[in-house]
Amino acid sequence: MSAPAQIDPAQLSGLELLKFAMTLKDRPPFIGDLLGMEAETLEHGKVVFSLLTRQEFANPLGSTHGGICATLLDSVMGCAVHTTLEAGVGYSTLELKVNYIRAVPTDGRKLTAIGTTIHVGRTTATAEGRVVDDQGRLVAHATTTCVIFRGGAAS
Repeated sequence: MSAPAQIDPAQLSGLELLKFAMTLKDRPPFIGDLLGMEAETLEHGKVVFSLLTRQEFANPLGSTHGGICATLLDSVMGCAVHTTLEAGVGYSTLELKVNYIRAVPTDGRKLTAIGTTIHVGRTTATAEGRVVDDQGRLVAHATTTCVIFRGGAAS
């Protein structure tokens, strides 16, 4: 019996690569592991991640630090762009604009972030994102611009 064929990540589309990476038990570390992010949806042009707030996320006022929402938003919007890219094409965030709507306690509330592409061109892409709490209330929303690297350079 022959061994299973090795998968070459460079040959996978952005969507295939994200789906593959999320199935690996021994994957390289990424920010999502640090924050406890869970991938809920990975589709062409749309990504949904969630996490549970915890006390380590507190800002000096005791609510969830805005950087947690910003990281969620950067992750889902960037990954939404990534899902549209061909094999061997990379991207990096050029700009991130976040609007905060309400404070979130650090008591285990589920935050869900939805990122969708707006435009994906040859050299740049734009996407939008929303974070909602476990009651469906808007917590933050954002837009991003990403640069697209053809020929393998990625961040």
